[in-house]
Amino acid sequence: MKRTGWVLGLAALGLLGLALTQGMMGGYGPGYGMMGMGGMGMMAVYPPEAKPIPQEVAKARMEAYAKRLYPGARLKDFMAFSQNYYAQVVDERGQGLFELIADRYTGVVSPEPGPNMMWNTRYGMHGPVQAPVRYGLEEAKKLAETFLKGFLPGARVLEEGAFPGYYTFDFGRKEVEGMLSVNAYTGEVWVHTWHGFFLGK
Repeated sequence: MKRTGWVLGLAALGLLGLALTQGMMGGYGPGYGMMGMGGMGMMAVYPPEAKPIPQEVAKARMEAYAKRLYPGARLKDFMAFSQNYYAQVVDERGQGLFELIADRYTGVVSPEPGPNMMWNTRYGMHGPVQAPVRYGLEEAKKLAETFLKGFLPGARVLEEGAFPGYYTFDFGRKEVEGMLSVNAYTGEVWVHTWHGFFLGK
């Protein structure tokens, strides 16, 4: 009986973890994500004849999604990757609000996972942080470049964006090869591994 209870307990924990994961990532398809309607799952299963949606369509969907959360929002730094389209969302003054991704094949828009969900002190999971930030943009950039020396020798920061509680940097050796974020409070680095290959802007 004890062994059976132990196994059932583990199974329940597994199901709870799966449910929480689907909730954080927006589920395996359209639904409610962390910051509203939308959601893109972590599965990428498509028919062989699948074609990516046009960038203009993705931009329009991402902009509509952003304006539901903040009416004055606009897209900045729209990028195409093999797994998804990506865009930074800024306010009327150009200050970063949050980051979005759209599935290149389904067009489903969702909050970008990772730092955008976990470190964003305005739109993320953990809400406002009262303490002052420890690292400014230039300090965070130095931390990112220190990390890149070991992660991808020869790479450097190419572009940057500031968001509530963290910063996001494009990096590469000659052109963009990836993206990472730096926590404004702890200095921790989070590499965006979910984009795939960079295709262009």
